[in-house]
Amino acid sequence: MSNLVYLVDDDEAVRKALSLLLETVGLKVFSFASPEMLLNQATSLAPGCLILDIRMPSISGLKLQKKLTEQGINWPTVVISGHGDVEACRRAFRNGAMDFLSKPVDEQDLIDIIQKGHAMLELRQQMSAERAEAVAIIDSLTAREQEVLAMLAKGLMTKQIAEALGLSPRTVESHRAAISSKAGTSSTAELTRLWLQVQKSP
Repeated sequence: MSNLVYLVDDDEAVRKALSLLLETVGLKVFSFASPEMLLNQATSLAPGCLILDIRMPSISGLKLQKKLTEQGINWPTVVISGHGDVEACRRAFRNGAMDFLSKPVDEQDLIDIIQKGHAMLELRQQMSAERAEAVAIIDSLTAREQEVLAMLAKGLMTKQIAEALGLSPRTVESHRAAISSKAGTSSTAELTRLWLQVQKSP
């Protein structure tokens, strides 16, 4: 599981206090004094949890959150603020934040949220890896095998597939055997799951 945390806050005292707190529970914290410092490195960083101060001189935490999303970085995010603002809280959640905490931040709340974020991140990475594996398997199939698999995933039987594609049932069974060999399973349910996994947006 990832243990990385990226903290962006223009207040040095806050950066030091939160970094020390999170490091005591085994997290590796990288702190940034400005949003620009994070943005300049963001695409080269390993996935982790983000802690963003909502009010900073140049770019607000909400704008930073949006800019990161535009770069394809959609990591679990906690927005913190010394100025309780209901509308800012709503905007943070609309942008995909996990939580919104007011300063002074409750230490245990922050630790619990970050741990939850890392669990979410691990699940996303696992799902992404599984989808990449499914894509590789589908790509290894011939065009005809992909047609047969698509129809299997729709619940069609061998005879129905044969009629739809103008093939003999024996040929369809041959294609199915090849699909099963490449996918490592002959289970219709597993083959269907494999096909549907690839159809979902990444």
